[in-house]
Amino acid sequence: MELEGGAAGLEDDIVTQLLLARGVAREDLARHRSPSLRAFLPNPSEFNDMDRAAERIAEAVLTRETVTIYGDYDVDGATSAALLIRLFRMLGHDARYYIPDRLLEGYGPSGEALVRLGTEGSSLVVTVDCGAMAHDALAAAHHAGIDVIVVDHHKCAADLPRAFALVNPNRLDENDTAAAHGHLAAVGVAFVLAVAVVRTLRGRGFFETRAEPDLMALLDLVALGTVADVAAIHGLNRAFVAQGLKVMARRANVGLAALIDASRLTRAPSCSDCGFALGPRINAGGRVGEATLGVRLLTTDDPEEAQAIAAQLSQLNEERRAIEFAVQEAAEALLEAQHNRAVLTLAGPGWHPGVIGIVAGRIKEKTGKPAIVIAVDEETGQGKGSGRSIAGVDLGAAIIAARDSGLLAAGGGHAMAAGLTVDVGKIEALAEWLDDRLGAAVARASAERTTLLDLSLAPRGLTPELVDTLDSAGPFGVGWPGPRVAVGPVHLIKADVVGTDHLRLLAGGQDGASFKAIGFRVASSDLGQALLHGASGRRLWLAGRAKVDEWNSRRQAELHLEDAAWAD
Repeated sequence: MELEGGAAGLEDDIVTQLLLARGVAREDLARHRSPSLRAFLPNPSEFNDMDRAAERIAEAVLTRETVTIYGDYDVDGATSAALLIRLFRMLGHDARYYIPDRLLEGYGPSGEALVRLGTEGSSLVVTVDCGAMAHDALAAAHHAGIDVIVVDHHKCAADLPRAFALVNPNRLDENDTAAAHGHLAAVGVAFVLAVAVVRTLRGRGFFETRAEPDLMALLDLVALGTVADVAAIHGLNRAFVAQGLKVMARRANVGLAALIDASRLTRAPSCSDCGFALGPRINAGGRVGEATLGVRLLTTDDPEEAQAIAAQLSQLNEERRAIEFAVQEAAEALLEAQHNRAVLTLAGPGWHPGVIGIVAGRIKEKTGKPAIVIAVDEETGQGKGSGRSIAGVDLGAAIIAARDSGLLAAGGGHAMAAGLTVDVGKIEALAEWLDDRLGAAVARASAERTTLLDLSLAPRGLTPELVDTLDSAGPFGVGWPGPRVAVGPVHLIKADVVGTDHLRLLAGGQDGASFKAIGFRVASSDLGQALLHGASGRRLWLAGRAKVDEWNSRRQAELHLEDAAWAD
């Protein structure tokens, strides 16, 4: 464990030290203490094709064209599609939506679907969270006379598909200002596009006889999609999430309110709730159920319909968990044969493609290595894969390079996550190729991995008031890590296993105070076993995130354990 940020000066409070430790310049502290859109939103025109896309959408609104929003089946896709659908409604127009089936159609727009949407009357299609690499599909749409606007955030190649406009901060030809926003989720890019559309319509006199839409009301969708897509929570994304959580707490979106109730949340949702309670339920529709459920929920204004969809998504989420558990068990059984690999590539027949991304994330967390999990279809001879990476290892770029080298039938993604389609006979060659390409990066990332601490304290200092102070520097997530504290020296009063591989501790200090700690999914790890069987009679430091437990209306501080070190 290593102390991050150094000792605080007398003139600095804890929040100031947290901001400085996360790279904020001292002269920029005020902007980051209370992140707002006014302070962080760039001029939309900085993005390539943004003005062209906004003009085309404005024209569709003015001329009452039939428009279809073509989304993806995950939370980012659902929230992006819902945001644009609600934008059209605010502008007095309706937009249709189309969400492909994960199992039958796969990821991204297909030429067949785009052409069919054209024959059904849509002269404009806006793809969200997909399309940046859909060369064949967009070419088919172009030849059919359909204008396609791509709103995406995934890695782009130098050769862009033939779209009417392609808005993506990760285009290789972006200027520095736009490229600095490459961490946006697709829903964040969609929001910036909404700002540009309203600005364009304002310039054309559209609002002379009607009120301008309240775009801030859409930030609950932006917050949910950003957090659930594990986008980096810094800069504009941090402002999106901070303001979006406030909007979410007002429960104005009928579908989101129903989802909050179905998740049994009795308080205003937090950042972690978006990632672990709300997001998984919407994802469950696309993974193991009906792909359109998420968009339907987030766009309905009917409370009864919202309640029914939210209940259905909760049931599907339970089914997803059972399927996920079975696939994870099978995948982990293959780990021993790959212990020398830098990138874990695990494949099995019959695995459900809807949960492989989650399983890849679990294995990545357990092993500390990038992981790719591939569901093999023995009838087609192909595998659908999903990968999750670690900080410092760009998996998306590697997958694109593997596709370009002929190892993959399809593939793409971003630094921390990627998807692919591979012939079964090439899986082993892919594993070796990834090992060679990413081995050095994984080694560097692993060598640099330390438990960085923001604060060390005695057990009596772990209080709800301290947690509240630490939380005021949020919201936290990837790229803006939550404060990590070390508490000690302590001795373990009790240590046992609860639930599915969770470690529960009761620790006491020399100051006479005691506190609870919980380590999620670590009981069987080296850390868990050491604390269960080797800590008797020894003093140690416990490190992790300070949280408040509000069980039975009593607020008590506890530690969510991440690491430990002997004190003697």
